[in-house]
Amino acid sequence: MIKRALICGISGQDGGFLARLLLDKGYEVHGTARDAQMATFHNLARLGARERVTCHSMALNDFRSVLQVLVKVNPDEIYNLAGQSSVGLSFEQPVETLESISVGTLNLLEVIRFIQKPIRLYNAGSSECFGDTGGAPADESTPFRPRSPYAVAKATAHWQVANYREAYNLFACTGILFNHESPLRPERFVTRKIIASACRIAQGSREKLQLGAISIARDWGLAAEYVDAMWRMLQRESAEDYVIATGETNTLESFVAHTFAVLGLSWEEYVTTDPSFLRPSEIMISRGNPGKAHRELGWQAVCRMKDVIEVMIQAQQEMP
Repeated sequence: MIKRALICGISGQDGGFLARLLLDKGYEVHGTARDAQMATFHNLARLGARERVTCHSMALNDFRSVLQVLVKVNPDEIYNLAGQSSVGLSFEQPVETLESISVGTLNLLEVIRFIQKPIRLYNAGSSECFGDTGGAPADESTPFRPRSPYAVAKATAHWQVANYREAYNLFACTGILFNHESPLRPERFVTRKIIASACRIAQGSREKLQLGAISIARDWGLAAEYVDAMWRMLQRESAEDYVIATGETNTLESFVAHTFAVLGLSWEEYVTTDPSFLRPSEIMISRGNPGKAHRELGWQAVCRMKDVIEVMIQAQQEMP
């Protein structure tokens, strides 16, 4: 039998890569956006998947809307990738962030419970929930200490999923993903901002790249690899949560330095720091321990920070 998947938030970076992965595995893929008739689904088109996906309009914070789409699609698997996705923007839009992530996740769980179908749910969690661990690698047993409205919302959704799994025996799990990047990121994300600016400078632009704290350290992986871990979580006999990361941490300064070096430039000549980019409560070091995912899912990141940078630079240079 052909499996049917519903990807909530299919227009984003992860949604595009996941759709392509599932299509390649023979799935019938459906996706949602708040207004599917108006959405461009640019990422799906860029990956050559747009014509192979059926898209539906769905407002995740509206229970009736969620119920209608789930009854219509009748999916075997649901991947919840929807909601406000920027940590920085969450400080400016805390209510929208909390509602779009936590209420949306709760509605999915409640509809699955209500219609009593054996649907498997993957929920997109975040390493931001751990807060600052002082450099210690975070695993599935590390306590949450969220330091942004985005992280608070993701932590809320995480515990909602755990509660429904234990209380109602739903197959529902959360992937606690560390930073994962790709050429599909919009430029409001710092990694894409760095790549795009550096490539323009290499082509003769006189601009300066303005950044906040370049001493912060992150675990950067490649998004196209991380969606495979999402799929693997839903193929297990029982639902569990997993940390997905490379296990390697680098500073933002290192990310910048390698980007400019690949382009034959010295980053110090072009980068300035701007205090306005600093967040009210910044996480200085983010480090993940993906050991459980490696042992139980057979998943391991292949690409590290330098590989991610080179993939993104190549894609940036090929853009018209």
